[in-house]
Amino acid sequence: MPPIVIAHRGASGYVPEHTLMSKAMAHAFGADYLEQDVVASKDGVPIVLHDVQIDTVTDVAKKFPDARRRDGRFYAIDLTIEQLKQLTVRERFNPRTGKAIYPNRYPVGDGEFKISTLDEELTFISNINRTIGREAGIYPEIKRPAWHREQGCDLSTAMIDVLRKHGYKTKQDRCYLQCFDEAEVKRVREELHYRGLLIQLIKHGHDVESGTDYKRLQSPAGLAEIAEFVDGIGPRVDDIVSWSANGEFTVSDLVDTAHQHQLAVHAYTFRADALPKHCPGLEAMFAAFIHHAKIDGLFADHPDRAIRFLLSAFPGESF
Repeated sequence: MPPIVIAHRGASGYVPEHTLMSKAMAHAFGADYLEQDVVASKDGVPIVLHDVQIDTVTDVAKKFPDARRRDGRFYAIDLTIEQLKQLTVRERFNPRTGKAIYPNRYPVGDGEFKISTLDEELTFISNINRTIGREAGIYPEIKRPAWHREQGCDLSTAMIDVLRKHGYKTKQDRCYLQCFDEAEVKRVREELHYRGLLIQLIKHGHDVESGTDYKRLQSPAGLAEIAEFVDGIGPRVDDIVSWSANGEFTVSDLVDTAHQHQLAVHAYTFRADALPKHCPGLEAMFAAFIHHAKIDGLFADHPDRAIRFLLSAFPGESF
């Protein structure tokens, strides 16, 4: 069965990430799911942005210079929704130099893209689903919940309220809720009684902020433990496939072990302009992960290319 294609921050390889334009484009490409990274505003409203800092994707330094914290950064939680709506979203850039992180993507500073609340985005997706006649699912992430609590905000509860408002309540609904914080994922299931699909995100090392030990989570014992309350894992691509200098690859046992515990595996991130070291190309990457590693889903900055690959790799399947 073909893996699902998750549009990473929308069609972020083509237009600024997490804008409604990026979600509309990804929907038109045929992505199965559209991702929403979520942080909170000063007034506690869940908004769709990848980072708690907003100076890498907006013109906040120009419009609200006094909002700068002592660390030199600007944070979404220091601005109200009314203020955030005044910002222009840009292609991701280095706030010190002003240069684009991905130089060949949408020009930094062009366009009039705006920040959306989670409620606004889910309404937008629902309307597109209805008008086009194809249901794209959603894939929201709770960003840094422990940090948000330190700022006085229970982000998880606020997000779940919005999800339930839009009908995302059970595992039959087309929504995966994801988070890196293991304790928070467990809290979402056991304390907040969320009954939808849950994904434990995994990265490298040990996270001091949340106390999550990602090395343990990738072990058979760790996977067995989280399988009691999650439906899948979201590991880095580097934890699944590694490439040698001659272009050959090696597949780890992470996917097989996760599958033994009935956990889906949705890997991140597939980028045409930021390939893993020694990987010969995006299509070669797709082939390794889909045909050999047997992943169940993939996060792609260029979801159209993932879908084109799947169309050729799985003739006769409907997408």
